[in-house]
Amino acid sequence: MTISTKTKWSYCIGATGRDAAYTLVSMFILTYIQYTMHLTVSQFAVISGVMVACMIWDAVNDLLMSTIIENSRFKSGKFRPFILWGAILNSIVILFMFLVRPTGWAFVIYYSFIYLLWGMTYTVNDIAYWGLLPSLSSDQKEREYLVSTMGIFVCIGQFLVAGIVPVVIAGNAVKAFRITALIVAYAFAMCQLLTYKGVTETERTENKNEVSLKAMAKILGRNDQLCHIGISYILFCLGQQLLLLLAVNFFYFEFGYSKSGDLVTIFTVMYGLGTLLAQFVFPLLTKRFSRTKIISFCMILLFVGYLVLFAVGYFLPKNILIIDITGFVIFLSQGIMNLAMIVMVNNTIEYDELNYGERHDSIISAIRSFASKLSGALNQGCASLILIVSGIYAVSQNISKLEVEISTGVLGKEEALSLADQFISQVEPYQTFILRLGMVFIPLLVMSVSYVIIRTKYKIDEKEYERICEELNKGK
Repeated sequence: MTISTKTKWSYCIGATGRDAAYTLVSMFILTYIQYTMHLTVSQFAVISGVMVACMIWDAVNDLLMSTIIENSRFKSGKFRPFILWGAILNSIVILFMFLVRPTGWAFVIYYSFIYLLWGMTYTVNDIAYWGLLPSLSSDQKEREYLVSTMGIFVCIGQFLVAGIVPVVIAGNAVKAFRITALIVAYAFAMCQLLTYKGVTETERTENKNEVSLKAMAKILGRNDQLCHIGISYILFCLGQQLLLLLAVNFFYFEFGYSKSGDLVTIFTVMYGLGTLLAQFVFPLLTKRFSRTKIISFCMILLFVGYLVLFAVGYFLPKNILIIDITGFVIFLSQGIMNLAMIVMVNNTIEYDELNYGERHDSIISAIRSFASKLSGALNQGCASLILIVSGIYAVSQNISKLEVEISTGVLGKEEALSLADQFISQVEPYQTFILRLGMVFIPLLVMSVSYVIIRTKYKIDEKEYERICEELNKGK
């Protein structure tokens, strides 16, 4: 089954706005709270705990949403209505998230509610968008090509936010986040409107009975290959996200607050280039190597990259070029692994269909989102704990107070930046050492466990998937 050009590009381009929106919140929400809101350690700890709880609920909600979509029957399609309305609602929530600013405990209460709404509205769009992907084609090469093409636009959306925000926030954080939120919310809604209008959903044989929550649990539990790759993907996402969450603080406290905007952006360029190159390299690699070999080589590169990153400033020169090249290698390897694992998750759909005679695209593909959200919750909690234990959060609150005074006109930008650098210069070496430990060895540990699970438990390689599809075609 060949996907039409209009459907392919409408689906893939739509990823630009949605991933820009997700990156703004997932990557910079801690930075926004840490450097624009003057909160006590207890208030920061409470809001961090609430955010973790919201993301855990959001991960569970992904599975609940998948059953709603699985049972839906709309004239405009199974997935498209949820894609559009989820985008519109989430765009509105993003505006409230960055434009409304209570203070103190009022902020904690307000943000706990708005963060919960953000997760739930994004889930509506996210599950439908990713559920649509495997339903468009069961051809292995076409599916890999679609994942890679869509991944290019994912990278563009991520990079536009991740590359620009660090440059504009230092000395202008409150206003910069407001303007960014307005632009990103509009882009999210428009890009997903394009997907809604341009995609033609593939006709599939519908399951006769509606899927209940009990049935959903049975579907997920019976698919041993989905369970293995699902656990592996959760651990992988936990590892790959932590470096980015802590990168802003790493540069601030290693190189100074006033100079780090450009440095973070350059590092983010490495993230963008590495992840983008992965989209082009992955389909080329799959023509010559199995996914298992590809993942094994990427793990070797990750070990080398993270150990070099840890050694910079201790055993190697504290050189920004070394850091950027190392970051590029890490992000390229993670990008390739991520694409391989998405294909692995989607391939369990046909595995389940062959063994049980039912096809559940939205439920099984929701595992990708579930893994991302659950690992995101663990990441937020881990990052917050590292910042509090190291004492870096307490120092950053002095800078947050300066940013608030800039936004109200009490203090000039240059004077504030100078004061911020003075605060950072007083940080003890052990504090940055704790930060470095958290951003290097936790990712290495969890991604190593992820790799072991894939090598020992996941059995749907390229030949096995071809056999499964052949059996399904014979049955049809």
